[in-house]
Amino acid sequence: MAVSLHSLPIFVRLAGRPVVLLGDGEAAEAKRRLLDRAGAVIVQAADDARLAIVAIEDVAEAEAAAHALKEQGVLVNVVDRPALCDFTLPAIVDRAPVLVAIGTGGASAGLAAALRQRLEALLPSSLGKLADALSAARAKLRARFPDPAERRRALGAALAPGGQLDPLGIAADVDFWLDDYVPGPGRDLFTMRLTSPDPDDLTLRRARHLALADRVYHTARVPAAILDRARADAERILADTAPDNDLPGLSVFVDYAP
Repeated sequence: MAVSLHSLPIFVRLAGRPVVLLGDGEAAEAKRRLLDRAGAVIVQAADDARLAIVAIEDVAEAEAAAHALKEQGVLVNVVDRPALCDFTLPAIVDRAPVLVAIGTGGASAGLAAALRQRLEALLPSSLGKLADALSAARAKLRARFPDPAERRRALGAALAPGGQLDPLGIAADVDFWLDDYVPGPGRDLFTMRLTSPDPDDLTLRRARHLALADRVYHTARVPAAILDRARADAERILADTAPDNDLPGLSVFVDYAP
């Protein structure tokens, strides 16, 4: 059984849309700047708004405002009061159009900020240019790789560590990669014999295979935390043995569809 997320991370387009912001002071101003960057129209009354941020310091007043908004069907974030929140606001690393959001479910804003600072140093400024180049090459990508699985495998290999489009490497030319691309085998099978149930112990190679697999065969002893490293749309198949392979207790067999 998969481990349930306590919340679903999503990105919401707010340009031109009303968002309620209540309160004043430093916390409210910080949220105002965040909403301004997203292009939201900040309002005081719900009306057509579907999201609200309450940055009121007084506990009783903040709770009353939150409950009133919720009764109107508005999803509410209450600053520093996670128990009242329908949604939380993550720490953000901005490499537009790439956005990396770090959330802790309201457990610790300090932890999210610390992780953001680490990622700021890790992610190059060229990341946004790579995303724009991939977007511009979308039609060319579809023409070069009409099969979605083949397109996913080719991109996965190119974007992997050391690949031609490694996002953490030197800025790469997407068109050059497409023109220079040499296809690999149509199908690839990879068997992992896990040494630990901890997903943090996965090697980079194993994590990459999981992330790219179309089908994941696994025994009952493989924990959900490992299987969650596979793509959400990859088929999970519980089996004592996988095709052409004998899988002892703690093993995963990943299959790239032909």
